[in-house]
Amino acid sequence: MKIANSDSLDFLLGQVIRLHRARVHKLFGKLGLYRGQPPILFILWEEDGRTQKEIADRLHLKPATITDGLKRMEKVGLIERRPDPEDRRVTRVYLTDKGRELQAQVEEKLRVLNEEAFRGFTQNEKVLLRRFLLQIKDNLLQAIGEDGSC
Repeated sequence: MKIANSDSLDFLLGQVIRLHRARVHKLFGKLGLYRGQPPILFILWEEDGRTQKEIADRLHLKPATITDGLKRMEKVGLIERRPDPEDRRVTRVYLTDKGRELQAQVEEKLRVLNEEAFRGFTQNEKVLLRRFLLQIKDNLLQAIGEDGSC
């Protein structure tokens, strides 16, 4: 099997991921958001005032990984970090008014993305695709170990 066989499922999956990432970048870039920031916003829209560790845990990332995203978001006024009122050693992340106001726009961009990506699919085909992708994810998690190490 050729490594870069353009007919292979692996190659096609890579292309889909690349194109999806490019479209996300373009749609969210119009809102001044970088990749990785919308998931943080969704977590805070669900429950404001989480710690960086709680956010990282929900995203299955290390806290240090989201530090740059939080710094950028703070710099443009989407979030603010404040000490926990009960434990000053803990810092909590809160949405600003500007961060709260983005929710409808972000949700609209995601609606557009999903509409574009799944145009022509029936509901049954989307359910089947989801099942296939979950199976691929489970297979790969088993192959590398549940903790994500190779």
